[in-house]
Amino acid sequence: MENSGIYIENIASVIEFAGVLVIVTGGAISFARYIFSARKNGPESYKLLRQQLGKSILLGLEILVAADIIATVVTEPSMDQVLTLGLIVLIRTFLSFSLEVEIEGRFPWSKPESVNNTLTNTLLEHKSDGKK
Repeated sequence: MENSGIYIENIASVIEFAGVLVIVTGGAISFARYIFSARKNGPESYKLLRQQLGKSILLGLEILVAADIIATVVTEPSMDQVLTLGLIVLIRTFLSFSLEVEIEGRFPWSKPESVNNTLTNTLLEHKSDGKK
């Protein structure tokens, strides 16, 4: 049983490393794309940089939360460890939520503007077809 604990700790460490790697690699790729497209696209490039960087951070945070959860399976959880994990997950979840709102420009539970416009146009077309 002790060996399985060591394996799980190692797996959690690998997953943590993967989360950090996703953030760093995604950030580097985002900045490289920004540098190459800034002259052509101007201010739009900055918006694209923020979106790509935000997506990299979001994915990395989700991976790090998974690693934290896996790491707690191995330990005898004390109240202090549980509270610490809960706080870490809460902070990372809040960051993920904030980044998603920033990237998408809307809350996750609201429909994208294009979906609302498409639905409205479809309903109006259907209504006008019925009057003919």
